Amino acid sequence: MTQLLLAIRGVKSFYGNIMALKGVDLDVNQGEIVTLIGANGAGKSTLMMTTFGSPRAREGSIVFEGRDITRLPPHEIAKLRIAQSPEGRRIFPRMTVLENLQMGATVAEPGHFADDLKRVCTFFPLLEKRMHQRGGTLSGGEQQMLAIGRALMSRPRLLMLDEPSLGLAPMLVKQIFRAIRELNERDRLTVFLVEQNAFHALKLAHRGYVIVNGQITLSGSGRDLLARPEVRAAYLEGGRS
Repeated sequence: MTQLLLAIRGVKSFYGNIMALKGVDLDVNQGEIVTLIGANGAGKSTLMMTTFGSPRAREGSIVFEGRDITRLPPHEIAKLRIAQSPEGRRIFPRMTVLENLQMGATVAEPGHFADDLKRVCTFFPLLEKRMHQRGGTLSGGEQQMLAIGRALMSRPRLLMLDEPSLGLAPMLVKQIFRAIRELNERDRLTVFLVEQNAFHALKLAHRGYVIVNGQITLSGSGRDLLARPEVRAAYLEGGRS
């Protein structure tokens, strides 16, 4: 039986007087990879940030595991084992890789740190070699691995990834998406993925949503959305990197 993990209903979000989200409905079930695709400025990142409490939804509700989290501040949401790897990575550049990963583990039980560190290094072996290097000296791809690894250190029930392939070479994009698939298949980790690379994202996802100007316009299985002519025309032409 499918268990609903995250339910977003009628969510409206604003930047000042500008409505960025115009009544969004979206579901993420336990054990799924759900992807949200759309053009720049469509509201993808805003929905992810709103889910994490900043900006706060002005209307509608966000429910995680049956609990309304719409009004919770981000640090309280993190304690519920929702982790975010934000757009632009936002690692701590002056801290070492190990210190960045320790920051991610602050909401997890300390007794699991060694096991969780080993798990992150299994998915991203490059990080093990860079453990005592400052985050700011890593390549873009390594910083993205670190951002995801930091999120994993909190032992999340829901992993939210915002544009993990942005600015990366095709080889690294494939590596990042392979790791996401393995996390889902091996650990049954639930993933909510915001991504401009529609081809890779929909190929990976169990289900997907298309957002246009702050509104969901299409939804369906990843395979179904990949096959739709309007999705192919808008998001896939030349996008198979």
